[in-house]
Amino acid sequence: MIPQSNVLLITIVVALGGLLFGYDTAVISGATESLEIYFNLSPAQLGFAAASALLGCVIGAVVAGNFSTKYGRRGSLLIAALLFFISAIGSAIPESYWVFIAFRIIGGVGVGIASMVSPMYIAEIAPPKQRGGLVSCNQFAIIFGMLVVYFVNYGIALLGTEQWLNQTGWRYMFASEAIPAGLFFILLFFIPETPRWLAMQGRREEAKRLLLGFTSGNDFKKQWLEITDSLAEKKQVSVLSKGVFPILVIGISLSILQQVTGINVFLYYAPTILKSFSSSTTDIALLQTILVGAVNLTFTVIAIFTVDKFGRKPLMIIGAFMMAISMLAIGTAAYLDAIGGYLLIFVLMYIAAFALSLGPVTWVLLSEIFPNNVRSKALSIAVLAQWLANYVVSQTFPMMNAQDSWLYQTFSGGFPFWLYGAMGVVTVVFIHKYVPETKGKSLEELENLWPQAEETSPETVVAAR
Repeated sequence: MIPQSNVLLITIVVALGGLLFGYDTAVISGATESLEIYFNLSPAQLGFAAASALLGCVIGAVVAGNFSTKYGRRGSLLIAALLFFISAIGSAIPESYWVFIAFRIIGGVGVGIASMVSPMYIAEIAPPKQRGGLVSCNQFAIIFGMLVVYFVNYGIALLGTEQWLNQTGWRYMFASEAIPAGLFFILLFFIPETPRWLAMQGRREEAKRLLLGFTSGNDFKKQWLEITDSLAEKKQVSVLSKGVFPILVIGISLSILQQVTGINVFLYYAPTILKSFSSSTTDIALLQTILVGAVNLTFTVIAIFTVDKFGRKPLMIIGAFMMAISMLAIGTAAYLDAIGGYLLIFVLMYIAAFALSLGPVTWVLLSEIFPNNVRSKALSIAVLAQWLANYVVSQTFPMMNAQDSWLYQTFSGGFPFWLYGAMGVVTVVFIHKYVPETKGKSLEELENLWPQAEETSPETVVAAR
């Protein structure tokens, strides 16, 4: 068992769920063209091949709340790890398009569970002053998983010709996920449950011992009193109660805005998009995709070290603004037929801004704004909304960007990027007006945000800052 005092090491193990989240969602980026050729797919079918895993993510988000309440945070992550492993093997062997889809959905269920439970677990064990950085480690792991799979995909592409890649090589890409999935499953047996979940189950002595390992002295006493008070009978509420519903609306809105600003268009279709910006070959486009992953990782690290120093709101507003500028510039270049390799600069600026803001900080906020008694259920609903938005964006981009589509012929491929840029502007306004600052407070102190929302409007929540 990993020592309870080593919060960072436990965080690293739990964040492997984030790594598999990133690995599973990005592995298809190197295989989209191969899948299109191997299964003879239409643009809509290709979109579904990429987006089908997101249907599983929706299912995973739906069940994650009940799973994490009934089986615990660690138990839910064990289920997710097993699903990742099954999906990795199953996605590598099919001869049928629909069998491939089925195994991608299974992996998506694992992603949906891990995407909710990993940041929640970390938030529940993290000291208040370090919570933003530690929860952001999960986003770092997501991006690291993407970067790793970009390297894996690039390495596999170099093993043979494009014909070999289209017939066989793509199978190795999906099978490679079995290695981190197996490691994650094993390491989960060496970490404890969270004190807050144990307290919710009435296992108070176990919870106190664990909390004492994560904190010390007056901090322990203060947090334990706050936990027991937050779980008191008088505070048993539902997600639809007047005190919680406004916070849920904010959480759902943040989840949707994170997706409709277009991030997964680049994460899923990066090689295809980068090839369209220049005369790059497939292997060069995959190499450029590695650069995208490296920038993503670098600025996520910056976010880890700044989110607890500068706060959540400043990073979110600055990042969303830069994302909007980048997307609008790419869309305008496409409309004016000014496509060129220089657009990689705007892609990298967009990725850097997302990694500094909506990527990690959205997960930080979602993991900390909900009260103890409803955290699992409320976070499950917010994550469900996120995956539904992700699905819509991933499914519609290939159709909007198809050269024979009305939108493409009218706007020369600029429309989807303009749409994502406009959503970036909406995000800036929403965060400025409705999202409270949460840095430096315990999870129980943050519950002061929601009892004051009795009027059920988001503005009253902001007043609690």
